[in-house]
Amino acid sequence: MTSASADGRKTVLITGASTGFGQSATRLFAQHGWNVVATMRTPAAGAELAALDNVWVTRLDVQDRASIDEAIAAGIARFGRIDALVNNAGFGLFGLFESASRESIQTQFDVNVFGVMDVTRALLPHFRAQRLGVIVNVSSGAGVFGLPMISLYTASKFALEGFSESLSYELQSQNIVVKIVEPGGVVSTGFGARAAAEASQALAAPADYDGFVAGAQKVFAGLRSARLATSEDVAGVIYEATSDGTDRLRYVATEDIAPLVRARRESSEDDYIALMRTTFTPTA
Repeated sequence: MTSASADGRKTVLITGASTGFGQSATRLFAQHGWNVVATMRTPAAGAELAALDNVWVTRLDVQDRASIDEAIAAGIARFGRIDALVNNAGFGLFGLFESASRESIQTQFDVNVFGVMDVTRALLPHFRAQRLGVIVNVSSGAGVFGLPMISLYTASKFALEGFSESLSYELQSQNIVVKIVEPGGVVSTGFGARAAAEASQALAAPADYDGFVAGAQKVFAGLRSARLATSEDVAGVIYEATSDGTDRLRYVATEDIAPLVRARRESSEDDYIALMRTTFTPTA
């Protein structure tokens, strides 16, 4: 679905490339001979990536629209064109909805939804001019099924899923393909650690929730201990989605969420809700 840049390589722009999925994907694309515009809020964090011959590290903060435009223009100037976009930058708020501030909710959507939209919109004229392009949006299992304690993150990923699917129908007319990659929890990314750090503040909620929170924490602790996938595994699915030449929309990236994805998409509504209430709404 992509064509080569001036130097004979395909070029991908990846957001949030300093850690986790984005960093692993940058390395994998480079290993497969792609040019990579590896973007991040603090380019100094990408010093090791910048040492790779076909990787160029530059600043892009999805909450700063000027930095988006600058990174895209600079990437095109550097490599001649951009063939694919991986919208990977994101973060998750952990805790009860009632304890979340209006400001934290806004930030969650600014990064996970509006940031994706801003980067995509800024790159679309370039893709349309080429009549070619692939957009891969990194979602989550939490974009397929709802979970307690991460309602804001889940809401942002549900929004991303709906946006991506709808956009795919629009862009089909322009020969631009949209993909969604849905990972679960992995053992080798800092995402979980950041969520845990935020939880110490986010869990400050009315005492009425104490029993529920204690039970939910046990459930999530069990889920964390069962994680087997790595950020490299997810990067492999991101690369597959970008390069497989199909118009397939969704890719489940880790096996741990496959049973819940099947329950959501293949069972009846009553059976699905009964399963989720039994599993994810524990009481003390």
